[in-house]
Amino acid sequence: MIHLGADDLAALLTPAAAAEALAGALRAGLDPEGCPERSNTPVPAGELLVMPAASATYAGVKVAGVVPANPARGLPRITGSYLLLDGPTLLPLAVLDGAALTTLRTAAVSALAIDALAEADAARLVLFGAGPQAYAHLESALTTRELTQVTVVSRTSARAERLVAYARELGLEARTGSPADVAFADLVICCTTAHEPLFDGRRIPAHATVVAVGSHRSAVRETDSELVRRSSLWVEARTAALREAGDLLIPLAEGVITETDITGTLATLVGEGVRPPTDRPRLFKSVGMGWEDLVVAGAAHGALAGARDALPDLSVPGEAGRARREF
Repeated sequence: MIHLGADDLAALLTPAAAAEALAGALRAGLDPEGCPERSNTPVPAGELLVMPAASATYAGVKVAGVVPANPARGLPRITGSYLLLDGPTLLPLAVLDGAALTTLRTAAVSALAIDALAEADAARLVLFGAGPQAYAHLESALTTRELTQVTVVSRTSARAERLVAYARELGLEARTGSPADVAFADLVICCTTAHEPLFDGRRIPAHATVVAVGSHRSAVRETDSELVRRSSLWVEARTAALREAGDLLIPLAEGVITETDITGTLATLVGEGVRPPTDRPRLFKSVGMGWEDLVVAGAAHGALAGARDALPDLSVPGEAGRARREF
């Protein structure tokens, strides 16, 4: 069975290719509303998540750990593996690095939302967070918009400075900042472990788009009720959002919005080409879903098969033979 680590995934799929795989699935009629629910089990170290999904071509399941104490140990907060199966036979095909897959597919989902929701000339990004998701979201956002300025807001100054340095390497004007900087943003991306709102929703300009991906817990949020009240609201799936998205469930409980105030879904934006209203902010709330893992894992497996077919036979000596064995 094939094992694909983080470096393998990066070599097989660009952020743009991962986003296009997701878009293709939605355009082909995939309905996220019918995706199996995530199983969440508390364990002594944190949480154990199980996320299954299936299609005619592939099936798969992600087992992921969320370990809040890991970063202090120099270890990733998100751990786990993804088991990819052949759809018709359910025979195992590959095991993928679960954290790397999560990072890639989450940023790819956000890229689809940004492409559909953000102003065409959006250039100023405020990025909350400085972990792996922040790097991935910066790279994915650059595939959809010609960003020129990036402001990084993080509670850890050293990590923020490293991300700023990376953004400058990408040719962007970058600096660290504060939550007040959202007042000048065209695009705001939130990928943090925050439990409370990161900024004052009244400061978000009417033309701006906000993407929040940090949590799938019903009592946790990165955005406040005022932003939710002001915005057109977009989600991956209504069923998942109304089960897990604290950014929406808390304002719902407060009576600030009703379920009918959710404007639309990723499928309506991508599959049906629905255009958002432009007279108010646009908020996309992501919780992460099993179908996304499956589609991106399947795309990586397909890319691997294509790469193998393009290489000489294993029996060929020398560099070509060694290159094939690396896959």
